[in-house]
Amino acid sequence: MAEKSVLFDTTKCIACRACQVACKQWWELPATLTANRGTYENPPDLSAETWNKIRFEETGGRDGTVRWLFTRQACMHCTEAPCVWVCPTYARTHHALGYVSTDQERCIGCGRCVEFCPFEVPRLDGDNISPRVTVKASIPRTVAYKCKFCEDRLAEGLSPSCVKTCPTGALQFGDRTMMVEQGRGRVAGLAATHPRAYLYGENELRGLHVMYVLTDDPHIYGLPDKPRLGVYPEFDENTFPDWYVKAVAGKSLPLFPPEARPDWYMQPKLAPTPGPPEPESPKRLAGRDMGWGGPALSGWLAIGVVGALSWVIRRKSQRGQE
Repeated sequence: MAEKSVLFDTTKCIACRACQVACKQWWELPATLTANRGTYENPPDLSAETWNKIRFEETGGRDGTVRWLFTRQACMHCTEAPCVWVCPTYARTHHALGYVSTDQERCIGCGRCVEFCPFEVPRLDGDNISPRVTVKASIPRTVAYKCKFCEDRLAEGLSPSCVKTCPTGALQFGDRTMMVEQGRGRVAGLAATHPRAYLYGENELRGLHVMYVLTDDPHIYGLPDKPRLGVYPEFDENTFPDWYVKAVAGKSLPLFPPEARPDWYMQPKLAPTPGPPEPESPKRLAGRDMGWGGPALSGWLAIGVVGALSWVIRRKSQRGQE
């Protein structure tokens, strides 16, 4: 099975952001409330509700003019993916097609993928943001989100939704070897007018599955020039929440999920987290009496209302007698 890749040609992108909309529509992600910040770029950053966005970079041209550079910001689906290596619950795996898959069911919201991603892509937020990305195991909690490479579309032989909707052909999809060849050809064609043209992602982190045709240095586009794994982090084996330990012990979550290879991961000893109890579900919280929001306050309010009405009635009676 050949690995797949997306090729993004920055010279063909017109920043229409159709890819942003297509991603939202396919995954039924909620809209993000934004404001006018003096730029056409919106929303300002990736989030749990926004997995793909076009970033606007305003820079000076060599002839003294101002030019816009448009960059696709989303998961790069690295071959040597830091998020896979540092995930203690095996919530991330490398799929045979090359992309990095995230299983929110296994995620404990530790944030290590956020901390160690050289592209600053994953985002943490509450579970069940989309009806298509649901979490059933145990308590409501914070989980990590990022581009899913439209894995369900790939399973049906289709291209990702962002590629499907791109009107200019700035996004292409296919076997990675073909995308590398196409990207190299495009760079060669740009060399005369853009001597710094470069195929970003061919070799970075042993090969990215989202590659870019750039006309300038990566950092000009907001990308790291040399993305790499950071210091391999220690992991406290006492940071597993109770629900995860019980889920693995009860075999509702396997220790190694499908498509996983044990050598990709750390080998933690599962131990419950010491500390305060886990939060209750939102439904129970909504019905709980929390401080002055409970029956005590309601009772005092009722007494106050009755007292005020009694005073008004007495005052009217006194005025009538006068």
